[in-house]
Amino acid sequence: MEKQLVLIVFLVSVLGAGSVGLFRYHRAILPGKGGQDTYAELKGDLTIGGLFPVHNKGHGGKPCGKLNSDRGIQRMEAMLYAIKEINSNTSLLPGIKLGAHILDTCARDTYALEQSLEFVRNSLTNIDIYNGYYCDDGSQAKITNLPAAVTAVVGASDSSVSGQVANLLRLFRIPQVSYASTSAKLSDKTRFDYFARTVPPDTFQAKAMVEIIQIFNWTYVSTVASEGDYGEMGIDMFKKEALARNICIAAEETIPNSANDGTFDLIVERLREKSNAKVVVLFIKGSDVPKLLSAAKNLTDPFVWIASDGWGDQEAAVKNVKDVAEGAITIELSSKPIRAFNKYFKNLTPDLKARNPWFNEYWEDKFLCRLPYTKRENSSFPVCDIGLTNKKFEPESKIQFVVDAVYAIAYALDKMRKEVCGTPSGMCDGLRNLDGASLYKAILNVTFQGEYNGDVPSDVASRQVQFDERGDGMGRYDIYNFQRVNSGWKYVPVGHWLESLYLDETKIQVNSRLGSLPESRCSAPCRPNEAKIVQQGDNCCWICKPCQPRQYLIDEHTCEDCGFARWPTFDLKSCYDLPEKYLQPNEVWALVPMIIALLGIMMTGAVIAVFMKYNDTPIVKASSRELSYMLLGGLVMCFVMTFVIIAKPSIGTCALVRLGLGLSFTVCYTALLTKTNRIYRIFTRQTSTNVQKVNYISPISQLLICTALISVQAVGVVVWLAVEPPDTQLVYPFGRQDQVILKCKIKDKSLMMSLVYVMLLIIVCTIYAFKTRKVPDNFNETKYIGFTMYTTCIVWLAFVPIYFGTQTDHRIQTTTMCIAVSISAFVALGCLFAPKVYIILFQPEKNVRSMNRQKPSFKTAVMFAKERHMADTDELDPKNAKDSDLRGPERTGTGEASVECHHPIEKQ
Repeated sequence: MEKQLVLIVFLVSVLGAGSVGLFRYHRAILPGKGGQDTYAELKGDLTIGGLFPVHNKGHGGKPCGKLNSDRGIQRMEAMLYAIKEINSNTSLLPGIKLGAHILDTCARDTYALEQSLEFVRNSLTNIDIYNGYYCDDGSQAKITNLPAAVTAVVGASDSSVSGQVANLLRLFRIPQVSYASTSAKLSDKTRFDYFARTVPPDTFQAKAMVEIIQIFNWTYVSTVASEGDYGEMGIDMFKKEALARNICIAAEETIPNSANDGTFDLIVERLREKSNAKVVVLFIKGSDVPKLLSAAKNLTDPFVWIASDGWGDQEAAVKNVKDVAEGAITIELSSKPIRAFNKYFKNLTPDLKARNPWFNEYWEDKFLCRLPYTKRENSSFPVCDIGLTNKKFEPESKIQFVVDAVYAIAYALDKMRKEVCGTPSGMCDGLRNLDGASLYKAILNVTFQGEYNGDVPSDVASRQVQFDERGDGMGRYDIYNFQRVNSGWKYVPVGHWLESLYLDETKIQVNSRLGSLPESRCSAPCRPNEAKIVQQGDNCCWICKPCQPRQYLIDEHTCEDCGFARWPTFDLKSCYDLPEKYLQPNEVWALVPMIIALLGIMMTGAVIAVFMKYNDTPIVKASSRELSYMLLGGLVMCFVMTFVIIAKPSIGTCALVRLGLGLSFTVCYTALLTKTNRIYRIFTRQTSTNVQKVNYISPISQLLICTALISVQAVGVVVWLAVEPPDTQLVYPFGRQDQVILKCKIKDKSLMMSLVYVMLLIIVCTIYAFKTRKVPDNFNETKYIGFTMYTTCIVWLAFVPIYFGTQTDHRIQTTTMCIAVSISAFVALGCLFAPKVYIILFQPEKNVRSMNRQKPSFKTAVMFAKERHMADTDELDPKNAKDSDLRGPERTGTGEASVECHHPIEKQ
């Protein structure tokens, strides 16, 4: 057994020598920069080890960096202060002086592990490996000048550092009590069976953070963790608590130990990409806080930070970034300042022989000066004034827990002293060789009040310190809100957590750039007409996609189309058939064209009645009665078409529209075309010396020509009806789907194609009317026909663009068509028949065969004689005329022929 222990000592010594040479028996106390050969030592009967981050992490291969004034120097002095108080307390460990051996971890786990090997070496010296060896005088040999064995260790600060050290110390049964390590992993007694802490695990802190988020109804947050046990384990606990309460995690970022400015910029950019996550939960070390806030300085919309005790209420964390930190809600372990320690720390001054080898460095950094007996890198600083004092000292938040850790060890040692020594005071061998397992058990069983000195406020004095079965401290937290107060900044207490949360929401202030407390949720609850579309890879987040106007919700995730001519119910749970809409007779859009058409029918009927009554008068006979009656019939058809077009669409009415619209126009313009063609042929076939026979100008011929022309349109329409059978259809109005229009199944292009023939008749008729515009005044009906055709062309040129330009409203389109048809009919009725009816009814004296006298040319006289003959005999061949009917022109005093006539070529 003794050989095995010697082997352990040898291996540890070799390990230490191969690392950094930590196992030299004598070590210097250097007053300058910290390093691997610097430690603080306080002699005593029992030595307590201490691990503090006196310096921050180094860069560029250096293990240590800048001095850590608050988390390092203050906490270390708190341990020395607690030992001083215990040593002066006659009722606690009477007759025994506690000593200290304090090392710098430089906030790096690997470096702290190397430093902690010193505790192991010291503990090994407590083993009496020289038992059985004697000196020359016969006395038993003893080893002298060996460092004191470490009874227990206070520390470390970072959870990752404490975890590494705990794995080493447990091998040698050295109890360890941390004052700041809160990682939940350290509660695992199967791995850390000699570890305890005066602070609670992050499990409670994570619960407190989740409860804060719940109070403000935030359901979508991002997280940032520092690499290591504290940050990563803390965030894991937070996520577990958050997911149990339906709080979703937007972005999860980790700050690596080797992070630089670019790393923080990238993290902030990724946080910004989750624009709905206005809240960011931080489980990061205090040294990472200002770097992260600095990277977020230029954000247009600042975040609401929810920070763990790594940020807490530290002033250093928000230095130079207070505007970014504004509105942050931070959690800090519940503690109260120890006024006696504050007084103690303020009275500390530099001293070459100080027990704290790093205090001189602290003094130089704080007052930006240099002590005369140190070698400061920047010698341009002035020499420190001996009258400087720490008047602006602000105690660090974990001071109380450092003192608690020292007192817990002291109370446990006092209990063990009473058990193993059996004396009222002083040391004994049993206490000097105390078993670490027994001491650890005693530490877990201590319970004491925080009465560290008589200057402690009553609220602190009543605070009980104890450990649970896992060696964890009680969970107590204070909640702070970082606010702008007057012209400065302050951590304002707004609540606390002790098994449950109390938060005064009225005291909460958000960042002034936000104005009011923002919403932070992945997605707002979807409205009744929206479906949840869950984003791929983010099951806690969804997009509310509005259902289309004619869709309903099958479930909360799916919109389904109701189908054509159907519309969803008000609650979007089902669909119903849309009512069919069509032009109703009682609408203005229908009443106006129907009244116009009715007037047209009445007027046309009146003309027909007049013509029939005066059928044998010269005016009626001269107007080509057969063609006139055909034209009047076509006009009636045009007016009647208004009622057909406005009627409720059905197969029958749709067939009538397609058949009657083109056919009614065809009847009208065929009659007019036949008239103008007859006049044109008669006048163009005659010369001044020759009267030629004109064929097919008899009434029967004219009717046959009209019938042939009309049959072309009729055949075309019949073919069209055969190719596209008449039917109705439901269509949506332009730009709307909540209505359906019942209309005839006719394509607008097909409808226009069916009127091409009518347009051709109009064009040809207009050409004939133009060509016959210069016939003698007695043949003035051609002028009325010309006017009719010109007006008709204008109407149709206006109708086509209006019809196609009003497809957005079926009412306007239908009314436009009806009025256009009626106007075309009115033009023909007014221009061709109104003058005749007026003469028949109001100027009957003009309704005679000879009513005025003209002085035509010879050619006209010949034609007049010819037409008179044809009118009297109803024959067109001049050879059959009687001589008495071919009267020559009478001579007048002017020597010109004179003839009495009135519309001679129109008489039949």
